[in-house]
Amino acid sequence: MALIFDQAAISRIQQASDIVEVVGEHLNLVKKGREMVGLCPFHEDHRPSLYVNPTKQIFKCFACGAGGDVFKFLQMRENLSFPQAVERLAQRAGIQIEPRKTAPSADQADDVNPNDLARVNAWADKFFQKNLHDEKARHVADYLSDRGITSESIELWHIGFAPANGAELAAAAKRSRIDEQLLTAAGLAVRQAGALTDKFVNRLMFTITDVTGRVIGFGGRTLDGLGAKYVNSPTTVLFDKSNCLYGLGQARHAIGSSGCVVVVEGYTDVIIAHQFGFNNVVATLGTSLTEGHARMLKRYAKSITVIFDSDTAGIAAANRALELCLAQQIDIKVASVPQGKDPCDFLLAAGADAFAQILSQAVDVFEFKWERLLGSFDADRTIAGRKAAVNEFIQSIATAMQSGNIGAIERGIIINRLAGIIGIDAASINAQLNRRLRAARRTEAYNLKNQKVFKADLGQGLFAAAQREIIEILLNEPALFEIVQRKVKPQDFDVPALRQAARALFDTLADNHQAPIAHVLACVEEPELSSVIVSLQQAGQEKDNFQKRLDDALAAFARHRPDNANQPTPKLQKVDIRRLAERAQKGNPHTLGMT
Repeated sequence: MALIFDQAAISRIQQASDIVEVVGEHLNLVKKGREMVGLCPFHEDHRPSLYVNPTKQIFKCFACGAGGDVFKFLQMRENLSFPQAVERLAQRAGIQIEPRKTAPSADQADDVNPNDLARVNAWADKFFQKNLHDEKARHVADYLSDRGITSESIELWHIGFAPANGAELAAAAKRSRIDEQLLTAAGLAVRQAGALTDKFVNRLMFTITDVTGRVIGFGGRTLDGLGAKYVNSPTTVLFDKSNCLYGLGQARHAIGSSGCVVVVEGYTDVIIAHQFGFNNVVATLGTSLTEGHARMLKRYAKSITVIFDSDTAGIAAANRALELCLAQQIDIKVASVPQGKDPCDFLLAAGADAFAQILSQAVDVFEFKWERLLGSFDADRTIAGRKAAVNEFIQSIATAMQSGNIGAIERGIIINRLAGIIGIDAASINAQLNRRLRAARRTEAYNLKNQKVFKADLGQGLFAAAQREIIEILLNEPALFEIVQRKVKPQDFDVPALRQAARALFDTLADNHQAPIAHVLACVEEPELSSVIVSLQQAGQEKDNFQKRLDDALAAFARHRPDNANQPTPKLQKVDIRRLAERAQKGNPHTLGMT
Protein backbone atom coordinates (compact mmCIF):
# COMPACT_ATOMS: atom_id res chain seq x y z
CA MET A 1 0.00 0.00 0.00
CA ALA A 2 1.19 3.53 -0.75
CA LEU A 3 1.53 5.88 2.21
CA ILE A 4 0.56 9.53 2.54
CA PHE A 5 1.79 11.70 5.40
CA ASP A 6 0.50 14.97 6.77
CA GLN A 7 2.68 17.90 5.69
CA ALA A 8 3.09 19.04 9.30
CA ALA A 9 4.48 15.61 10.18
CA ILE A 10 6.87 15.76 7.21
CA SER A 11 8.09 19.18 8.36
CA ARG A 12 8.62 17.91 11.91
CA ILE A 13 10.65 14.94 10.67
CA GLN A 14 12.70 17.18 8.37
CA GLN A 15 13.56 19.51 11.24
CA ALA A 16 14.61 16.54 13.40
CA SER A 17 16.88 15.12 10.68
CA ASP A 18 19.98 17.27 10.28
CA ILE A 19 21.19 16.77 6.73
CA VAL A 20 24.87 16.86 7.70
CA GLU A 21 24.33 14.01 10.17
CA VAL A 22 22.29 11.92 7.73
CA VAL A 23 24.65 12.41 4.77
CA GLY A 24 27.60 11.91 7.12
CA GLU A 25 26.32 8.43 7.91
CA HIS A 26 26.83 7.48 4.26
CA LEU A 27 30.10 9.23 3.40
CA ASN A 28 32.95 11.08 5.03
CA LEU A 29 32.35 14.85 5.07
CA VAL A 30 34.98 17.52 5.66
CA LYS A 31 34.40 21.19 6.34
CA LYS A 32 35.04 23.59 3.47
CA GLY A 33 34.14 27.18 4.29
CA ARG A 34 30.59 27.22 5.60
CA GLU A 35 29.73 23.92 3.94
CA MET A 36 30.65 20.26 4.14
CA VAL A 37 32.00 18.36 1.15
CA GLY A 38 32.50 14.69 0.30
CA LEU A 39 32.65 12.18 -2.54
CA CYS A 40 29.28 11.95 -4.29
CA PRO A 41 27.72 8.46 -3.97
CA PHE A 42 25.55 8.98 -7.08
CA HIS A 43 28.34 8.84 -9.65
CA GLU A 44 31.97 7.74 -9.98
CA ASP A 45 33.47 10.60 -8.02
CA HIS A 46 37.26 10.95 -7.67
CA ARG A 47 37.35 14.52 -6.42
CA PRO A 48 34.87 15.58 -3.71
CA SER A 49 31.99 17.26 -5.52
CA LEU A 50 29.00 16.81 -3.23
CA TYR A 51 28.38 19.87 -1.07
CA VAL A 52 26.11 19.89 1.97
CA ASN A 53 24.81 23.21 3.27
CA PRO A 54 23.91 22.97 6.98
CA THR A 55 22.17 26.35 6.96
CA LYS A 56 19.85 25.66 4.04
CA GLN A 57 19.67 21.92 4.84
CA ILE A 58 20.28 20.93 1.20
CA PHE A 59 22.90 19.03 -0.77
CA LYS A 60 24.18 19.55 -4.31
CA CYS A 61 26.64 17.63 -6.48
CA PHE A 62 28.38 19.94 -8.93
CA ALA A 63 29.44 17.01 -11.12
CA CYS A 64 26.33 14.90 -11.72
CA GLY A 65 23.71 17.50 -10.75
CA ALA A 66 22.03 15.54 -7.95
CA GLY A 67 20.51 17.79 -5.31
CA GLY A 68 17.77 18.10 -2.75
CA ASP A 69 16.91 17.91 0.91
CA VAL A 70 17.44 15.16 3.47
CA PHE A 71 14.49 13.13 2.11
CA LYS A 72 15.82 13.16 -1.46
CA PHE A 73 19.29 12.13 -0.35
CA LEU A 74 17.86 9.07 1.37
CA GLN A 75 15.56 8.32 -1.57
CA MET A 76 18.49 8.28 -3.99
CA ARG A 77 20.99 6.63 -1.62
CA GLU A 78 18.73 3.79 -0.42
CA ASN A 79 16.42 3.56 -3.46
CA LEU A 80 13.31 4.52 -1.48
CA SER A 81 10.07 6.17 -2.47
CA PHE A 82 9.31 9.53 -0.85
CA PRO A 83 6.88 8.04 1.73
CA GLN A 84 9.44 5.32 2.56
CA ALA A 85 12.13 7.96 3.09
CA VAL A 86 9.78 9.91 5.39
CA GLU A 87 9.05 6.76 7.36
CA ARG A 88 12.73 5.82 7.53
CA LEU A 89 13.75 9.23 8.91
CA ALA A 90 10.83 9.21 11.34
CA GLN A 91 12.12 5.93 12.77
CA ARG A 92 15.62 7.36 12.95
CA ALA A 93 14.39 10.43 14.85
CA GLY A 94 12.07 8.42 17.13
CA ILE A 95 8.97 10.22 15.85
CA GLN A 96 5.69 8.28 15.80
CA ILE A 97 3.63 8.95 12.68
CA GLU A 98 0.34 7.58 11.42
CA PRO A 99 0.23 7.55 7.62
CA ARG A 100 -2.93 7.29 5.56
CA LYS A 101 -2.90 4.35 3.16
CA THR A 102 -3.98 4.38 -0.46
CA ALA A 103 -4.37 1.57 -2.97
CA PRO A 104 -1.06 0.52 -4.57
CA SER A 105 -0.39 1.15 -8.22
CA ALA A 106 0.03 -1.86 -10.50
CA ASP A 107 3.83 -1.67 -10.45
CA GLN A 108 3.91 -1.34 -6.64
CA ALA A 109 1.57 -4.19 -5.80
CA ASP A 110 4.30 -6.83 -5.38
CA ASP A 111 7.02 -4.54 -4.02
CA VAL A 112 8.37 -5.07 -0.51
CA ASN A 113 8.73 -1.92 1.54
CA PRO A 114 12.39 -1.70 2.67
CA ASN A 115 11.25 -0.24 5.99
CA ASP A 116 9.00 -3.25 6.62
CA LEU A 117 11.91 -5.52 5.76
CA ALA A 118 14.15 -3.63 8.22
CA ARG A 119 11.50 -4.03 10.92
CA VAL A 120 11.24 -7.80 10.49
CA ASN A 121 15.05 -8.02 10.49
CA ALA A 122 15.15 -6.05 13.76
CA TRP A 123 12.59 -8.47 15.21
CA ALA A 124 14.69 -11.47 14.10
CA ASP A 125 17.79 -9.83 15.59
CA LYS A 126 16.11 -9.75 19.01
CA PHE A 127 14.85 -13.31 18.51
CA PHE A 128 18.36 -14.63 17.84
CA GLN A 129 19.87 -12.65 20.74
CA LYS A 130 17.24 -13.94 23.17
CA ASN A 131 17.91 -17.54 22.11
CA LEU A 132 21.61 -17.18 22.87
CA HIS A 133 20.74 -16.69 26.55
CA ASP A 134 18.55 -19.80 26.63
CA GLU A 135 19.80 -22.93 28.41
CA LYS A 136 19.61 -24.79 25.10
CA ALA A 137 22.36 -22.50 23.77
CA ARG A 138 24.89 -23.27 26.50
CA HIS A 139 27.20 -24.92 23.95
CA VAL A 140 27.08 -21.74 21.83
CA ALA A 141 28.06 -19.54 24.78
CA ASP A 142 30.94 -21.94 25.50
CA TYR A 143 32.08 -21.71 21.87
CA LEU A 144 32.09 -17.90 22.00
CA SER A 145 34.05 -17.95 25.24
CA ASP A 146 36.61 -20.32 23.71
CA ARG A 147 36.96 -17.91 20.77
CA GLY A 148 37.77 -15.11 23.21
CA ILE A 149 34.62 -13.09 22.51
CA THR A 150 33.51 -11.21 25.62
CA SER A 151 29.97 -10.71 26.88
CA GLU A 152 30.32 -6.99 26.08
CA SER A 153 31.13 -7.82 22.46
CA ILE A 154 28.23 -10.28 22.28
CA GLU A 155 25.90 -7.44 23.24
CA LEU A 156 27.60 -4.78 21.12
CA TRP A 157 27.65 -6.90 17.96
CA HIS A 158 24.19 -8.45 18.53
CA ILE A 159 25.50 -12.02 18.34
CA GLY A 160 22.72 -14.61 18.57
CA PHE A 161 21.68 -18.21 18.03
CA ALA A 162 19.31 -19.84 15.52
CA PRO A 163 17.73 -22.88 17.24
CA ALA A 164 18.10 -26.43 15.93
CA ASN A 165 14.33 -26.98 15.87
CA GLY A 166 14.04 -25.87 12.23
CA ALA A 167 10.79 -23.95 12.53
CA GLU A 168 11.10 -22.03 15.80
CA LEU A 169 11.58 -18.61 14.19
CA ALA A 170 8.65 -19.19 11.80
CA ALA A 171 6.42 -20.17 14.72
CA ALA A 172 7.50 -17.15 16.79
CA ALA A 173 6.83 -14.87 13.81
CA LYS A 174 3.33 -16.30 13.46
CA ARG A 175 2.65 -15.61 17.14
CA SER A 176 3.89 -12.04 16.58
CA ARG A 177 1.59 -11.75 13.53
CA ILE A 178 4.46 -11.11 11.14
CA ASP A 179 3.44 -11.60 7.54
CA GLU A 180 4.88 -14.72 5.90
CA GLN A 181 5.72 -12.74 2.77
CA LEU A 182 8.01 -10.49 4.82
CA LEU A 183 9.76 -13.48 6.42
CA THR A 184 10.49 -15.07 3.06
CA ALA A 185 11.40 -11.74 1.42
CA ALA A 186 13.92 -11.13 4.22
CA GLY A 187 15.39 -14.61 3.69
CA LEU A 188 14.52 -15.66 7.24
CA ALA A 189 12.18 -18.48 6.23
CA VAL A 190 11.43 -20.67 3.23
CA ARG A 191 8.35 -22.68 2.29
CA GLN A 192 9.20 -26.31 1.63
CA ALA A 193 6.77 -29.18 1.05
CA GLY A 194 3.90 -26.97 2.14
CA ALA A 195 5.52 -25.98 5.46
CA LEU A 196 7.23 -22.75 6.46
CA THR A 197 10.70 -23.55 7.83
CA ASP A 198 13.58 -21.46 9.15
CA LYS A 199 16.40 -20.42 6.83
CA PHE A 200 18.99 -20.49 9.63
CA VAL A 201 19.04 -23.68 11.72
CA ASN A 202 21.47 -24.46 14.58
CA ARG A 203 23.79 -21.61 13.66
CA LEU A 204 25.73 -18.94 15.47
CA MET A 205 24.18 -15.73 14.17
CA PHE A 206 25.99 -12.50 13.29
CA THR A 207 23.81 -9.45 12.72
CA ILE A 208 24.75 -7.36 9.67
CA THR A 209 23.86 -3.65 9.77
CA ASP A 210 24.35 -0.76 7.40
CA VAL A 211 26.28 2.38 8.35
CA THR A 212 23.23 3.79 10.11
CA GLY A 213 22.82 0.74 12.36
CA ARG A 214 19.77 -0.60 10.52
CA VAL A 215 19.64 -4.42 10.45
CA ILE A 216 19.90 -5.46 6.79
CA GLY A 217 20.81 -9.14 6.99
CA PHE A 218 22.45 -11.99 8.88
CA GLY A 219 25.35 -14.40 8.66
CA GLY A 220 25.11 -17.82 10.26
CA ARG A 221 28.00 -20.16 11.16
CA THR A 222 27.21 -23.86 11.37
CA LEU A 223 27.54 -25.45 14.82
CA ASP A 224 27.03 -29.08 13.80
CA GLY A 225 29.04 -29.29 10.60
CA LEU A 226 25.93 -29.64 8.44
CA GLY A 227 25.68 -27.56 5.28
CA ALA A 228 27.97 -24.72 4.36
CA LYS A 229 30.24 -23.37 7.11
CA TYR A 230 28.75 -19.89 6.65
CA VAL A 231 25.38 -18.89 5.19
CA ASN A 232 24.38 -15.27 4.56
CA SER A 233 20.99 -13.71 3.96
CA PRO A 234 20.00 -13.74 0.29
CA THR A 235 20.10 -10.57 -1.78
CA THR A 236 17.19 -8.28 -0.86
CA VAL A 237 16.30 -4.63 -1.37
CA LEU A 238 18.38 -3.97 1.77
CA PHE A 239 21.21 -6.47 1.46
CA ASP A 240 23.75 -7.29 -1.24
CA LYS A 241 26.96 -8.84 0.07
CA SER A 242 28.93 -7.35 -2.83
CA ASN A 243 28.10 -3.88 -1.52
CA CYS A 244 28.03 -4.49 2.24
CA LEU A 245 30.84 -4.71 4.79
CA TYR A 246 30.56 -6.21 8.24
CA GLY A 247 31.35 -3.69 10.97
CA LEU A 248 31.28 -0.54 8.84
CA GLY A 249 28.60 1.04 11.03
CA GLN A 250 30.72 0.47 14.13
CA ALA A 251 33.99 1.42 12.42
CA ARG A 252 33.07 4.44 10.31
CA HIS A 253 33.95 7.09 12.93
CA ALA A 254 37.37 5.54 13.59
CA ILE A 255 37.93 5.24 9.83
CA GLY A 256 36.99 8.87 9.30
CA SER A 257 39.28 10.14 12.05
CA SER A 258 42.26 7.95 11.13
CA GLY A 259 41.77 8.10 7.36
CA CYS A 260 42.54 4.38 7.14
CA VAL A 261 40.45 1.20 7.05
CA VAL A 262 41.68 -2.36 7.60
CA VAL A 263 39.86 -5.10 5.68
CA VAL A 264 39.82 -8.70 6.94
CA GLU A 265 37.81 -11.77 5.97
CA GLY A 266 35.78 -12.97 8.97
CA TYR A 267 33.16 -11.85 11.46
CA THR A 268 35.23 -12.92 14.47
CA ASP A 269 38.32 -11.22 13.01
CA VAL A 270 36.42 -7.91 13.14
CA ILE A 271 34.97 -8.47 16.60
CA ILE A 272 38.28 -9.47 18.21
CA ALA A 273 40.12 -6.62 16.45
CA HIS A 274 37.65 -4.13 17.95
CA GLN A 275 38.05 -5.79 21.37
CA PHE A 276 41.78 -5.08 21.12
CA GLY A 277 41.19 -1.43 20.16
CA PHE A 278 41.53 -1.65 16.38
CA ASN A 279 38.22 0.07 15.72
CA ASN A 280 38.80 0.76 12.02
CA VAL A 281 38.56 -2.92 11.00
CA VAL A 282 35.78 -4.25 8.72
CA ALA A 283 35.22 -7.50 6.83
CA THR A 284 33.85 -8.65 3.51
CA LEU A 285 30.96 -11.11 3.67
CA GLY A 286 32.29 -14.30 2.15
CA THR A 287 33.47 -12.58 -1.03
CA SER A 288 36.69 -11.02 -2.22
CA LEU A 289 36.83 -7.24 -2.07
CA THR A 290 34.54 -6.01 -4.86
CA GLU A 291 34.29 -2.79 -6.85
CA GLY A 292 31.25 -1.88 -4.73
CA HIS A 293 33.28 -2.33 -1.54
CA ALA A 294 36.12 -0.20 -2.91
CA ARG A 295 33.73 2.61 -3.91
CA MET A 296 32.08 2.50 -0.48
CA LEU A 297 35.34 2.58 1.45
CA LYS A 298 36.68 5.42 -0.68
CA ARG A 299 33.92 7.65 0.69
CA TYR A 300 35.22 7.14 4.25
CA ALA A 301 38.95 6.41 4.02
CA LYS A 302 42.05 7.74 2.30
CA SER A 303 43.85 4.42 2.46
CA ILE A 304 43.01 0.72 2.73
CA THR A 305 45.09 -2.03 4.30
CA VAL A 306 44.04 -5.50 3.20
CA ILE A 307 45.01 -8.40 5.45
CA PHE A 308 45.12 -11.65 3.50
CA ASP A 309 45.90 -15.30 4.14
CA SER A 310 49.46 -16.17 3.16
CA ASP A 311 48.40 -19.22 1.14
CA THR A 312 48.04 -19.20 -2.67
CA ALA A 313 44.29 -18.50 -2.62
CA GLY A 314 44.78 -15.63 -0.16
CA ILE A 315 47.49 -14.01 -2.27
CA ALA A 316 45.32 -14.29 -5.39
CA ALA A 317 42.37 -12.69 -3.54
CA ALA A 318 44.62 -9.86 -2.31
CA ASN A 319 45.86 -9.30 -5.86
CA ARG A 320 42.28 -8.92 -7.15
CA ALA A 321 41.50 -6.48 -4.35
CA LEU A 322 44.54 -4.39 -5.24
CA GLU A 323 43.47 -4.06 -8.86
CA LEU A 324 40.03 -2.79 -7.81
CA CYS A 325 41.46 -0.24 -5.38
CA LEU A 326 44.02 1.01 -7.90
CA ALA A 327 41.14 1.86 -10.24
CA GLN A 328 39.34 3.74 -7.43
CA GLN A 329 42.12 6.28 -6.81
CA ILE A 330 42.68 5.11 -3.27
CA ASP A 331 45.94 4.30 -1.52
CA ILE A 332 46.21 0.58 -0.71
CA LYS A 333 48.62 -1.56 1.26
CA VAL A 334 48.74 -5.27 1.97
CA ALA A 335 49.72 -7.27 5.02
CA SER A 336 49.60 -10.93 6.00
CA VAL A 337 49.38 -12.68 9.34
CA PRO A 338 52.27 -15.12 9.90
CA GLN A 339 52.00 -18.88 10.42
CA GLY A 340 48.74 -19.07 8.49
CA LYS A 341 46.72 -17.69 11.42
CA ASP A 342 43.52 -15.66 11.15
CA PRO A 343 43.74 -12.11 12.57
CA CYS A 344 41.42 -13.28 15.36
CA ASP A 345 43.71 -16.13 16.45
CA PHE A 346 46.84 -14.02 16.03
CA LEU A 347 45.50 -11.22 18.23
CA LEU A 348 44.49 -13.63 20.97
CA ALA A 349 47.86 -15.37 20.86
CA ALA A 350 50.28 -12.49 20.22
CA GLY A 351 48.41 -9.40 21.43
CA ALA A 352 47.73 -5.89 20.20
CA ASP A 353 51.35 -4.73 19.84
CA ALA A 354 52.23 -7.60 17.51
CA PHE A 355 49.16 -6.93 15.38
CA ALA A 356 49.96 -3.22 15.25
CA GLN A 357 53.45 -4.13 14.01
CA ILE A 358 51.94 -6.20 11.19
CA LEU A 359 49.85 -3.19 10.14
CA SER A 360 52.85 -0.86 10.32
CA GLN A 361 54.81 -3.23 8.07
CA ALA A 362 52.10 -3.39 5.42
CA VAL A 363 53.69 -3.03 2.00
CA ASP A 364 52.75 -0.62 -0.75
CA VAL A 365 50.73 -2.05 -3.61
CA PHE A 366 53.58 -1.78 -6.11
CA GLU A 367 56.05 -3.44 -3.79
CA PHE A 368 53.58 -6.30 -3.43
CA LYS A 369 53.11 -6.43 -7.20
CA TRP A 370 56.86 -6.35 -7.76
CA GLU A 371 57.46 -9.23 -5.35
CA ARG A 372 54.64 -11.16 -7.02
CA LEU A 373 56.27 -10.57 -10.43
CA LEU A 374 59.67 -11.80 -9.19
CA GLY A 375 58.02 -14.81 -7.59
CA SER A 376 56.27 -15.64 -10.84
CA PHE A 377 59.59 -15.46 -12.71
CA ASP A 378 61.17 -17.92 -10.25
CA ALA A 379 58.17 -20.29 -10.23
CA ASP A 380 57.49 -20.37 -13.97
CA ARG A 381 60.46 -20.09 -16.32
CA THR A 382 58.43 -20.64 -19.51
CA ILE A 383 58.06 -17.80 -22.00
CA ALA A 384 54.24 -17.93 -21.74
CA GLY A 385 54.33 -17.82 -17.95
CA ARG A 386 56.73 -14.91 -17.78
CA LYS A 387 54.83 -13.00 -20.47
CA ALA A 388 51.59 -13.37 -18.50
CA ALA A 389 53.32 -12.11 -15.33
CA VAL A 390 54.78 -9.07 -17.12
CA ASN A 391 51.44 -8.27 -18.79
CA GLU A 392 49.67 -8.38 -15.42
CA PHE A 393 52.26 -6.03 -13.92
CA ILE A 394 52.10 -3.55 -16.82
CA GLN A 395 48.29 -3.56 -16.64
CA SER A 396 48.51 -2.65 -12.94
CA ILE A 397 50.78 0.29 -13.76
CA ALA A 398 48.37 1.44 -16.49
CA THR A 399 45.41 1.20 -14.10
CA ALA A 400 47.29 3.19 -11.45
CA MET A 401 48.34 5.88 -13.92
CA GLN A 402 44.83 6.24 -15.29
CA SER A 403 43.38 6.78 -11.82
CA GLY A 404 46.19 9.14 -10.74
CA ASN A 405 47.77 6.73 -8.23
CA ILE A 406 51.22 6.93 -9.81
CA GLY A 407 53.19 9.84 -11.25
CA ALA A 408 55.71 10.18 -14.08
CA ILE A 409 58.78 9.77 -11.83
CA GLU A 410 57.49 6.56 -10.24
CA ARG A 411 56.53 5.32 -13.70
CA GLY A 412 60.08 5.84 -14.97
CA ILE A 413 61.65 4.05 -11.99
CA ILE A 414 59.30 1.07 -12.29
CA ILE A 415 59.77 0.75 -16.06
CA ASN A 416 63.56 0.83 -15.74
CA ARG A 417 63.47 -1.84 -13.02
CA LEU A 418 61.19 -3.97 -15.18
CA ALA A 419 63.43 -3.55 -18.21
CA GLY A 420 66.38 -4.70 -16.14
CA ILE A 421 64.87 -8.05 -15.14
CA ILE A 422 63.17 -9.02 -18.41
CA GLY A 423 65.88 -7.80 -20.78
CA ILE A 424 63.62 -5.54 -22.89
CA ASP A 425 64.45 -1.88 -23.46
CA ALA A 426 62.42 0.71 -21.56
CA ALA A 427 61.06 2.26 -24.79
CA SER A 428 59.27 -0.97 -25.73
CA ILE A 429 57.72 -1.27 -22.27
CA ASN A 430 56.65 2.39 -22.46
CA ALA A 431 55.00 1.79 -25.84
CA GLN A 432 52.98 -1.12 -24.49
CA LEU A 433 52.04 0.89 -21.42
CA ASN A 434 50.84 3.79 -23.59
CA ARG A 435 48.66 1.44 -25.66
CA ARG A 436 46.98 0.23 -22.51
CA LEU A 437 46.49 3.79 -21.28
CA ARG A 438 44.80 4.79 -24.56
CA ALA A 439 42.47 1.80 -24.31
CA ALA A 440 41.63 2.67 -20.69
CA ARG A 441 40.85 6.29 -21.62
CA ARG A 442 38.51 5.19 -24.41
CA THR A 443 36.68 2.95 -21.93
CA GLU A 444 36.50 5.75 -19.35
CA ALA A 445 35.10 8.19 -21.93
CA TYR A 446 32.41 5.65 -22.84
CA ASN A 447 31.51 5.09 -19.20
CA LEU A 448 31.31 8.83 -18.51
CA LYS A 449 29.00 9.29 -21.50
CA ASN A 450 26.67 6.66 -20.10
CA GLN A 451 26.79 7.85 -16.51
CA LYS A 452 23.50 8.92 -14.98
CA VAL A 453 23.41 12.70 -14.79
CA PHE A 454 20.57 14.61 -13.19
CA LYS A 455 19.49 16.94 -15.99
CA ALA A 456 16.11 18.16 -17.09
CA ASP A 457 14.81 20.04 -20.12
CA LEU A 458 14.33 23.62 -18.88
CA GLY A 459 13.24 24.97 -22.24
CA GLN A 460 14.74 27.35 -24.79
CA GLY A 461 14.11 30.97 -25.70
CA LEU A 462 13.19 34.18 -23.92
CA PHE A 463 9.98 32.97 -22.30
CA ALA A 464 11.64 29.85 -20.88
CA ALA A 465 14.41 32.12 -19.57
CA ALA A 466 11.77 34.32 -17.89
CA GLN A 467 10.23 31.26 -16.22
CA ARG A 468 13.60 30.20 -14.86
CA GLU A 469 14.27 33.75 -13.67
CA ILE A 470 11.08 33.92 -11.60
CA ILE A 471 11.77 30.59 -9.88
CA GLU A 472 15.43 31.51 -9.27
CA ILE A 473 14.42 34.85 -7.76
CA LEU A 474 11.72 33.44 -5.47
CA LEU A 475 14.03 30.69 -4.21
CA ASN A 476 16.51 33.36 -3.15
CA GLU A 477 14.20 36.29 -2.34
CA PRO A 478 10.85 34.75 -1.30
CA ALA A 479 9.55 38.10 -0.01
CA LEU A 480 8.96 39.07 -3.67
CA PHE A 481 6.25 36.41 -3.92
CA GLU A 482 3.56 38.98 -3.06
CA ILE A 483 4.32 40.78 -6.32
CA VAL A 484 4.62 37.60 -8.37
CA GLN A 485 1.41 35.90 -7.22
CA ARG A 486 -0.67 38.87 -8.43
CA LYS A 487 0.67 38.55 -11.98
CA VAL A 488 1.72 34.91 -12.54
CA LYS A 489 0.21 31.51 -11.79
CA PRO A 490 1.93 28.09 -11.98
CA GLN A 491 -0.22 27.17 -14.98
CA ASP A 492 1.34 30.10 -16.89
CA PHE A 493 4.62 28.14 -17.02
CA ASP A 494 4.75 26.10 -20.23
CA VAL A 495 7.99 24.16 -19.57
CA PRO A 496 6.84 20.98 -17.74
CA ALA A 497 9.73 20.78 -15.25
CA LEU A 498 9.44 24.49 -14.46
CA ARG A 499 5.66 24.25 -14.07
CA GLN A 500 6.12 21.49 -11.49
CA ALA A 501 8.79 23.51 -9.69
CA ALA A 502 6.59 26.62 -9.74
CA ARG A 503 3.62 24.69 -8.34
CA ALA A 504 5.66 23.42 -5.37
CA LEU A 505 7.21 26.85 -4.83
CA PHE A 506 3.95 28.81 -5.09
CA ASP A 507 2.08 26.40 -2.80
CA THR A 508 4.79 26.66 -0.15
CA LEU A 509 5.13 30.46 -0.31
CA ALA A 510 1.36 30.91 -0.24
CA ASP A 511 1.43 29.52 3.31
CA ASN A 512 4.68 31.19 4.33
CA HIS A 513 6.15 34.09 2.34
CA GLN A 514 9.54 33.53 4.00
CA ALA A 515 9.73 29.75 3.52
CA PRO A 516 13.30 28.52 2.97
CA ILE A 517 14.19 26.14 0.14
CA ALA A 518 14.13 23.12 2.47
CA HIS A 519 10.38 23.70 3.01
CA VAL A 520 9.83 23.79 -0.75
CA LEU A 521 11.76 20.56 -1.24
CA ALA A 522 9.72 18.82 1.47
CA CYS A 523 6.68 19.24 -0.81
CA VAL A 524 8.45 17.52 -3.71
CA GLU A 525 8.54 13.74 -4.01
CA GLU A 526 10.62 13.26 -7.18
CA PRO A 527 14.44 13.41 -6.79
CA GLU A 528 14.79 14.70 -10.37
CA LEU A 529 12.53 17.70 -9.69
CA SER A 530 14.35 18.28 -6.42
CA SER A 531 17.66 18.46 -8.33
CA VAL A 532 16.15 21.01 -10.71
CA ILE A 533 14.98 23.22 -7.84
CA VAL A 534 18.37 23.14 -6.09
CA SER A 535 20.12 23.98 -9.38
CA LEU A 536 17.79 26.92 -9.97
CA GLN A 537 18.38 28.19 -6.45
CA GLN A 538 22.14 27.98 -6.99
CA ALA A 539 21.93 29.75 -10.36
CA GLY A 540 19.82 32.56 -8.90
CA GLN A 541 22.13 32.99 -5.93
CA GLU A 542 25.04 33.82 -8.23
CA LYS A 543 23.15 36.79 -9.67
CA ASP A 544 22.00 40.01 -8.04
CA ASN A 545 19.50 42.87 -8.47
CA PHE A 546 16.47 40.64 -7.87
CA GLN A 547 13.86 43.38 -8.24
CA LYS A 548 15.06 44.55 -11.67
CA ARG A 549 15.38 40.98 -12.91
CA LEU A 550 11.87 40.25 -11.68
CA ASP A 551 10.46 43.27 -13.52
CA ASP A 552 12.03 42.06 -16.76
CA ALA A 553 10.76 38.51 -16.28
CA LEU A 554 7.21 39.65 -15.46
CA ALA A 555 7.20 41.86 -18.56
CA ALA A 556 8.19 38.80 -20.62
CA PHE A 557 5.25 36.90 -19.11
CA ALA A 558 2.89 39.77 -19.93
CA ARG A 559 4.05 39.85 -23.54
CA HIS A 560 3.64 36.10 -23.87
CA ARG A 561 0.03 35.81 -22.64
CA PRO A 562 -2.39 34.76 -25.42
CA ASP A 563 -5.03 37.27 -24.27
CA ASN A 564 -2.52 40.05 -24.92
CA ALA A 565 -1.78 38.96 -28.47
CA ASN A 566 -4.00 41.64 -30.06
CA GLN A 567 -3.53 44.33 -27.43
CA PRO A 568 -0.82 46.85 -26.73
CA THR A 569 1.63 45.26 -24.29
CA PRO A 570 4.25 46.66 -22.00
CA LYS A 571 7.36 47.22 -24.08
CA LEU A 572 10.67 45.67 -23.25
CA GLN A 573 13.59 47.59 -24.63
CA LYS A 574 16.06 45.54 -26.67
CA VAL A 575 18.63 46.03 -23.96
CA ASP A 576 16.19 44.50 -21.42
CA ILE A 577 15.62 41.43 -23.61
CA ARG A 578 19.33 40.97 -24.01
CA ARG A 579 19.88 41.47 -20.30
CA LEU A 580 17.24 38.89 -19.42
CA ALA A 581 18.73 36.29 -21.74
CA GLU A 582 22.24 36.99 -20.45
CA ARG A 583 21.13 36.70 -16.85
CA ALA A 584 19.42 33.38 -17.50
CA GLN A 585 22.66 31.98 -18.86
CA LYS A 586 24.94 33.65 -16.35
CA GLY A 587 26.97 31.44 -14.07
CA ASN A 588 30.09 31.86 -12.02
CA PRO A 589 32.37 28.87 -12.59
CA HIS A 590 34.51 29.84 -9.63
CA THR A 591 31.62 29.62 -7.18
CA LEU A 592 31.44 25.95 -6.25
CA GLY A 593 29.59 26.14 -2.96
CA MET A 594 26.05 27.02 -2.00
CA THR A 595 26.76 29.63 0.64
